Amino acid sequence: MIATAGFGLEAVVARELKGLGYDRQTVADGRVTFPADLNAICRSNVWLRTADRVLIKVGSFEAADFGALFDQTTALDWARWIPSDGQFPVRGKSVRSQLHSVPDCQAIVKKAIVEKLKQTHHTAWFAERGPLFAVEVSILKDVVTLSIDTTGPGLHKRGYRTLVGPSPLKETLAAALVQLSYWNSSRPFADPFCGTGTIPIEAALLGRNMAPGMGRKFSSDDWPAIPKNLWHEARQEARDAAVRGGKLSIVGSDLDEASLSMARRHARNAAVEADIHFERRDFSQITPQGDYGCVICNPPYGERSGDVADAEALAQKSSEVFGRFDTWSLYVLTALANFERLCQRQADRRRKLYNGRIACTYFQFHGPRPSAGSNNVPASAREHETKIVGPSGDDGHASEHGLSNGL
Repeated sequence: MIATAGFGLEAVVARELKGLGYDRQTVADGRVTFPADLNAICRSNVWLRTADRVLIKVGSFEAADFGALFDQTTALDWARWIPSDGQFPVRGKSVRSQLHSVPDCQAIVKKAIVEKLKQTHHTAWFAERGPLFAVEVSILKDVVTLSIDTTGPGLHKRGYRTLVGPSPLKETLAAALVQLSYWNSSRPFADPFCGTGTIPIEAALLGRNMAPGMGRKFSSDDWPAIPKNLWHEARQEARDAAVRGGKLSIVGSDLDEASLSMARRHARNAAVEADIHFERRDFSQITPQGDYGCVICNPPYGERSGDVADAEALAQKSSEVFGRFDTWSLYVLTALANFERLCQRQADRRRKLYNGRIACTYFQFHGPRPSAGSNNVPASAREHETKIVGPSGDDGHASEHGLSNGL
């Protein structure tokens, strides 16, 4: 199987898969490949927070001409997955390969699959009115990888975000920002530019150990090759793993009341409304609520909304504001390359990420470790520190010695 990922998030996805028990991995640009069984199709779709989608790798081979592409595609066992009534559209991409015409490659792969299915299903016509089996052709330097998408709409489609505000952040990226921090459910959390609430909601889902895909449907839900009981077991596992007791200390603030209204609706949809306090507050007025917390935010940087000069003025203001958070760790995703100079603070770590097509840097300013016996939230919540994934025995939360420093 292949879990695809945004640039810079491959190691985060690999860590999530390890937490699910899939240790044997090959990590490459934009993807993590791992051997798995049918059960893994269900569990990885239900649990992965930062991957884009989950694919079945049907085969991989070298092909420098269309004849080789056709013959080797035909040799693969497509009928294992695609039934006689299955829909199997083909999409593709080609990078630095002799087979550079993507439409021709798609057409040849489609024809090869049809020919193979004719042999195995003993029919000459495929109406394609049944379940969806979206086939992907990926060609890199004449190496062809053929896969089938098990996810359908991307994994960022959790289902809770029903309203769209200005410059939305993908749920998968928001979850990654939290996982790349020191935050866990025993610490206070603040997002002073919360917009429609995506980062605080993803933090709450992580803090509650709630599987992001528990309430949605996937393309492979309808596949005959996957027994229905496997989907039932994966979703039941997710329900059993969710942390119900205790209280999280999460605050999201913004100046735009319309965005805050959407944020409250989204938190309610995600069943974490009780864990997040949304408030209208200017960035210059925010103060820490508790000690040893984490600020995680995606402030305006003038690329898709607002003005670059305004964004730089906001970054300069952060020098004074962040000075109040002396025991906190601070995390800022921004496209402003000069953010450190503007906020007069040197990051302990920088990570290149993409917000859509916008190249950004995730600046990480690490605060001090919590003092012995620090008490920010009730003990019932501290008993369940944030894990990257919930059902396995691997405690993968990002701590001072864990994910944030290790990646």
